[in-house]
Amino acid sequence: MCGIVGAVASRNVVPILIEGLSRLEYRGYDSAGVAVLDGTIKRVRAVGRVAEMQNKANAEHLTGQVGIGHTRWATHGGVTESNAHPHVSRGDIAVVHNGIIENHDEQRTRLKLLGYVFESQTDTEVIAHLIHYYTAQGKDLLAAVKSAVAELTGAFAISVISVKTPDYMVCARLGCPLLIGLGEGENFIASDVSAVLSVTRNVIYLEDGDVAEIKREGVTIFDRDGLVATRQVHKSDVSLASMELGPYSHFMQKEIHEQPRAVTDTIEAIIDDNRFSPALFGDGAEAVFDQVDSVLILAAGTSYYAGLTAKYWLESLAEIPVNVEIASEYRYRKSVPNPKQLIVTISQSGETLDTMEALKHAKSLGQTLTLAICNVQESAIPRASKLVLYTRAGAEIGVASTKAFTTQLIALFTLAVTLAKQRALLSPVQEQTYLGELRHLPGSIQHALNLEPQIREWAKAFAHKHHALFLGRGMHYPIALEGALKLKEISYIHAEAYPAGELKHGPLALVDEDMPVVVIAPNDTLLEKVKSNMQEVRARGGELFVFADADSHFTESEGVHVIRTPRHVGILSPILHTIPVQLLAYHAALLKGTDVDKPRNLAKSVTVE
Repeated sequence: MCGIVGAVASRNVVPILIEGLSRLEYRGYDSAGVAVLDGTIKRVRAVGRVAEMQNKANAEHLTGQVGIGHTRWATHGGVTESNAHPHVSRGDIAVVHNGIIENHDEQRTRLKLLGYVFESQTDTEVIAHLIHYYTAQGKDLLAAVKSAVAELTGAFAISVISVKTPDYMVCARLGCPLLIGLGEGENFIASDVSAVLSVTRNVIYLEDGDVAEIKREGVTIFDRDGLVATRQVHKSDVSLASMELGPYSHFMQKEIHEQPRAVTDTIEAIIDDNRFSPALFGDGAEAVFDQVDSVLILAAGTSYYAGLTAKYWLESLAEIPVNVEIASEYRYRKSVPNPKQLIVTISQSGETLDTMEALKHAKSLGQTLTLAICNVQESAIPRASKLVLYTRAGAEIGVASTKAFTTQLIALFTLAVTLAKQRALLSPVQEQTYLGELRHLPGSIQHALNLEPQIREWAKAFAHKHHALFLGRGMHYPIALEGALKLKEISYIHAEAYPAGELKHGPLALVDEDMPVVVIAPNDTLLEKVKSNMQEVRARGGELFVFADADSHFTESEGVHVIRTPRHVGILSPILHTIPVQLLAYHAALLKGTDVDKPRNLAKSVTVE
């Protein structure tokens, strides 16, 4: 969840580090720091945003040609300058770290007995002292890092510099993302490609267990067996413009409004080919799909709600049993493996640790039919999967996922229809109908975005509330869950979601005039049931805010507010109804004055358990 950047060059790298950290700030923003080599280790740290640290670095005229930087999302220890990275051991070793060291207590006890004094509460300081210990035994920095990481349990991406070796740095990864950026006479490391886009587009993604030596003239990578490894060089197609706000006030606002384009880009391959084909999922997909007798979806957060929506599509269209599990729970229970089950992992970043570990666990049980749905090319989860379908949402900076979610839904719908076709359950006429509905979807999303002025007015009724309830039925229940998550993530209003039919089994006790109730009520087969549930709310004095379709025949009245999307879009309705709940959360947060893009206690890429 933290951000890492490093550079080895023949110029002052401090501006490069600070710019990189500013682009990584969405990954963690409790504190920030940089350390450079300039005869000694010179370090600047600050609690708060990168800008606070930058002011201190400028005031101290910090310069150096080898350096590392970090933005922190606190795990071990509070948000204090002493807990901020980089951490230094005896003025010689400086380390930045993303991840969690599970055996840090054991190592801390050992190192204290060896005379090391700890200045922070973090697990990271253990790494710095452990590396120093091995350099004190006569090992060079590379060998010391290899020895140290061999003793660490957990997940980590680290970068290390030393006063004794002022012309290079060493980095290592296990379970957390880390890449190398290749320049001309200079090289870089980062936890995300966005941090190095201003200096290079040529990147190498390190694999689990890799340790690398980074010098000006080149890099050397060693695999988990200590052998020199060759890793493929990729040319990043992420644009710097996509990382800029442009005319928008927040990245979340920008990304909500980018959804027509993101959806268009994601469905482009399907529409261009005018069919749903297993080839969309990679080589060998047809053979894999022929073997599948059930589906298990593993995901976390918003991606989990995408999986819940997909369950409705997969079971109704492909007539295949589907189970959806929270990734962090799956591997800690005894399950019954099925080698014919398709394991579908969903992750925006492709680096979500809970999901990655769940995938590893499934494979360890002999479940090798794996498919990743992901937004980031060449990230860890796709690399570990047999098949992959990349969404084309583009860079998503706002912590609260928006366009990544809607494009995940597109990918999952594509999977459902493709499996239905593979299982001879899809007629050519129905296939063309679904293709037509996909073609029209971006326009329908734009129409939903045009409802923003009305939703902005609704937000005024939420901004001073402490609680809200979201209701949906069928395949719209997961969208109610997503709406509640968005509201609580960025406005800090406590929100819960329930299937509307469950209201009378407990949640109705919460309903009064201070509990706004949001209802997702498309014109589908469950509409009349939803209307009955709404009457239960009104009878208890609850105020209803209904997102309906144009032909749903709702009438506004006292305590019942209605906003209508232009038309019902059939089976793709969950995607369309996602847009209004995103906008409601965004405008409620604006009115409350919260940090929309960087909500407290949260970070974008969750690479810790």
